Amino acid sequence: MTNPIRIKRIYKDVASRPLGDGYSVMLDGRQARTPGGGALAAPTNGLAAAVAAEWDAQGDFVERQTMPLTALLSAAIDAGAAGAAEWRAEILNYLGSDLLSYRAEAPAALVERQQQVWDPYIDWLGGEFGATLAVTQGVTAISQSDEAITQVVHALEGPGPLELFGIYTATKISGSAVLAIALWKGAWPVGEIFTASRLDEHFQEQTWGADAEAKTREQQLQRDFLAVAEFMRLLKSA
Repeated sequence: MTNPIRIKRIYKDVASRPLGDGYSVMLDGRQARTPGGGALAAPTNGLAAAVAAEWDAQGDFVERQTMPLTALLSAAIDAGAAGAAEWRAEILNYLGSDLLSYRAEAPAALVERQQQVWDPYIDWLGGEFGATLAVTQGVTAISQSDEAITQVVHALEGPGPLELFGIYTATKISGSAVLAIALWKGAWPVGEIFTASRLDEHFQEQTWGADAEAKTREQQLQRDFLAVAEFMRLLKSA
């Protein structure tokens, strides 16, 4: 495994300042830049201030792996409008084979737990957007109705590019567009949504015992998911 890139810190002062319709991150009075060369700026002061705080918290070296909000904002900015179209398409792709739509056939305890935890999210999506998803048991592929897909397409026309990137990233982490959309809308506490995405793994862990490597991976996924949740929350802050 390669070591994270460490860059010598050459700036002293960090601030967030109004810039056009948003807020810019400034290093020693100069515009901070993304890896792609774009202006590191956010539409809300809350997000810009949080990103600035990550830069300010660095020691003698800038360690990017300790700056999740900076990484998310930078990636979204560098991807631009073309990225937004790809994110929307990928969210819809996940929806077509969503984690929550494919249920176990056995054992009965797992079947029941999936129903108890996942059904409310499926029902919520239908009530919130009119998108009723099909659910099956086993691994046989099913198709979602054109109406359900269309309703989610309409829903995804609402968020701006940065929010859309957050939904896309949460979808990849959780394996579920439904859970990611629930996160975007704040329909459940963040921790509950992440736990719902790990239902099968937790059931196997309770049955067969924990695997150290799997737990380490889950902890990283949880950190990433919480960072995305905070990113999306700050995008909505005044």
